[in-house]
Amino acid sequence: MPLKKLFHTKLLALDDGSYDVLYCNKRYLLSKQTQLNGKLIKLYAQELGDKDFISLNYYPNIGNGLLKPCEMPEKKVIDFILSIKEC
Repeated sequence: MPLKKLFHTKLLALDDGSYDVLYCNKRYLLSKQTQLNGKLIKLYAQELGDKDFISLNYYPNIGNGLLKPCEMPEKKVIDFILSIKEC
């Protein structure tokens, strides 16, 4: 499966709300909100006990999905989503 399709599938499968996830053996508090009847997904994850974070807006209905990372490379956001595991 192409990387962007895998990203799209995994992001949509994440539950809305706030919960802990593991990324690179570090714990993050992830918050996901689906808004505008599924037209916008907002995600923010903060590393617990440190300063790293992930922030993105995703528009699943624009083209094959439009990813808008917030002040970080797209690669970092994609890697995070594809690599996280729920605690």
